[in-house]
Amino acid sequence: MDWTSALGILLGTLFFLMAIGAPVAFAFLGVNIVGAWIFMGGEMGLMQLVRNSIESVTSFSLTPIPLFVLMGEILFHTGVAYRAINAVERLIARVPGRLSIVSVVGGTVFATLSGSTIANTAMMGGTLLPDMLKRGYKDSIAMGPIMAVGGIAMLIPPSALAVMLGSLAGISISELLIAGIVPGFLLAVFFLSYVVIRCKLDPSLAPADDPAERLSGWEKWKPFMTDVVPLLGIFIVVVGSMLAGWASPTESAALGAVAAAIATLAYRALTWKNLYKSLIETARVSIIILFVLVASTTFSQLLSFSGATSGLLSIISQYDLSPFWLVVGMLAILLVLGCIIDQVSMMMITLPFFMPLANAAGVDPVWLGIMMLLAMEIGLLTPPFGLLCMVMQSVSPPHITLVKIYASVMPFIIIEMLMLTMLLFVPWIATGLPLLMR
Repeated sequence: MDWTSALGILLGTLFFLMAIGAPVAFAFLGVNIVGAWIFMGGEMGLMQLVRNSIESVTSFSLTPIPLFVLMGEILFHTGVAYRAINAVERLIARVPGRLSIVSVVGGTVFATLSGSTIANTAMMGGTLLPDMLKRGYKDSIAMGPIMAVGGIAMLIPPSALAVMLGSLAGISISELLIAGIVPGFLLAVFFLSYVVIRCKLDPSLAPADDPAERLSGWEKWKPFMTDVVPLLGIFIVVVGSMLAGWASPTESAALGAVAAAIATLAYRALTWKNLYKSLIETARVSIIILFVLVASTTFSQLLSFSGATSGLLSIISQYDLSPFWLVVGMLAILLVLGCIIDQVSMMMITLPFFMPLANAAGVDPVWLGIMMLLAMEIGLLTPPFGLLCMVMQSVSPPHITLVKIYASVMPFIIIEMLMLTMLLFVPWIATGLPLLMR
């Protein structure tokens, strides 16, 4: 069977299962069973499917996930994260869509502390979404900013995925981390601008609600200085340990979890009860994530085994493309793959093909690495996989459907595509800080 037929069977089965209402993870599981039977030799293929599933969740590279989730959960259940968000909220006044602005600013601050897109979206969604909906915010302007800013944690250090990409692709990890700072904060500015303009043009999206206007001077700034600034020590511990070469991503994630516990102890907020809650929620969220990773990782292995992946990549390599168009082709493949598989699988599938081609063409690896991270960040939001959309559904009220979630995030996907285009034509946005560092 040629690779186009194999790809058609796998994708056709996937979209059929999703069309009849099967959850994403179970749709992938169904495709995996069908694909293993057809392409991997019937019963032997099913046995291999089980072995692949076990290997996919016992990978050491996944260890930072529960540790970063734990860091976010500790800050969440002790109330320290709430205090930080409330401190940010006090500073924001006289702007349309104030709580949506708070979600972007607060999410960016939390991204610098947790480094976890999942924890960021779950915490901001669980913290702000119910209050926003209660106050009359429309679904689109309430959920979209929370999911969009959740992905920024992939770019702004500490980012376990950036470290993993650097190690697998042979890119300087310190330069890759530094290179993500400017694009990450630019995205936050673009999100803020969109929310303000959209709410200014259509005030019905976000009702007027500005209690922060009644505060002034030190009354507004004191909570920020006491509840936000000290938490930057967590950022220093996580990023500093990696930049200094003292710790691996897993070790830095563990240090971050310990730093979060110490910070909450200093605030006298950590108790045995909320520590227990944090551990239970970490296990729950991690199991959900790992279950999806099992299904999608095995699916990516089926794509490789059936020849579909190599067939797609061969289409790019057989043309004599300039470095610019070669990079465009790579990003196009990542954007397509982001719709159906997870980010770790995307790296594992494409890097063995992309990096030799990029090195031969003389492409700046840091520039390419940042654009790959941004393309994978977009994959967190694009249907049908859209991992952050799944997370948002898990913390949303029952009346919020997946269709509404996808619709709310579409404008922010367009903004991220524009940011990706800017990086293509203005590489200095990504490479400027690493060049200064050199």
